[in-house]
Amino acid sequence: MAKIIGITGGIGSGKTTIANYFMEKNIPVYIADVEANKISNSKKIVKKILATFGSQVIENELINRVELAKIVFNDKQKLALLNNIIHPEVKKHFAIWKKNNDNAPFVIKESAILFESGSYKECDKIILITAPLELRIERAMKRDNSTRESILQKMKNQISDEEKIAKADFVIHNINLEDTLLQVDLLLKKLK
Repeated sequence: MAKIIGITGGIGSGKTTIANYFMEKNIPVYIADVEANKISNSKKIVKKILATFGSQVIENELINRVELAKIVFNDKQKLALLNNIIHPEVKKHFAIWKKNNDNAPFVIKESAILFESGSYKECDKIILITAPLELRIERAMKRDNSTRESILQKMKNQISDEEKIAKADFVIHNINLEDTLLQVDLLLKKLK
């Protein structure tokens, strides 16, 4: 049975880059945000989101993520409502995915909200990816074509790196990609 290694980090920390590096090393990786986006487009979930948030967040029978983000990232209670719709479905999906990858020594579960969602409790070890705040903001603005204000608003909904460090087993500082990948290679030896 494969162990579960969680990877998390704040917006713009580079956790997906690290997750992709694990994939290159033939390690099964589950990227929770990608799977959540797929799941959220199912008719069942669209119907629940429509009932909870109204028609302004639905466009062509799919979720308008920009409109939904405007609502949930400005209201923690509404974000909790959304998470209560999506997270149980992601949890079920991950369980099936993991079962299909149980022949691996370990699998990676990448999630921006590993701690916030409580799914860290299912992990055998947790890797935290960190980077300086301004670098994270710069990366996220470039990647998402977003404003500084919208990135900061999203950051407000994530727990601080200090809190995450206290719960993590390993911390990778992602400032320079070459150095970061060396840290990951050293960590891989420990995990194997």
